[in-house]
Amino acid sequence: MRKILVVLGFIMMANAVSAQKVDSIYFHLYTDSLKKGFYNYINVDGKMSDGTWAPLDSSEILFISDAGFFKGNDLFIDSSYKGETVRVKAILKSNPAIHKETVIYIRKRGFTEPLKTNEEILDEMRRSSTKSRQRST
Repeated sequence: MRKILVVLGFIMMANAVSAQKVDSIYFHLYTDSLKKGFYNYINVDGKMSDGTWAPLDSSEILFISDAGFFKGNDLFIDSSYKGETVRVKAILKSNPAIHKETVIYIRKRGFTEPLKTNEEILDEMRRSSTKSRQRST
C-alpha cells in the first residue's frame, strides 16, 4: 500500500509540474543593438501560468527575422548588411497564438578601440592590488 501511495505522489507531482503553461513571452535583450559579423543572443522568457518566469530556447520558440539567420537563439547578421534595424519575431511552438515582435537597431559604431594585451591587464591588476594594500596599512 505504501508503494502505491509513493507512486501516486510522484504522478501527482509530475502532473503539477507539467501543468505549467506559458501564458506570454517577452524579449529581454542583453544589448540595445546587434553587432554585424557576430552571433547575437536573443533572450526570450516565458511567463508561466503560476506567475513564474522561465527562459525559453529554440526548442520552444520559432525565431524569424528579416535579416540574418538563427542558430538556436543566436542571430547572425552578416557584416555586409546595410539596414539600420532588424525585425525579430518569436513564436511559441506549442501555441502559435502567443508571439512577440520587436525591432532591434544595428550597432553603428565599429570596434576600433584596441584590445588590451595580457601584459597590460596583468599590470593593471598588479597596480590595483598594490594600491589596495597601501590603503589598508
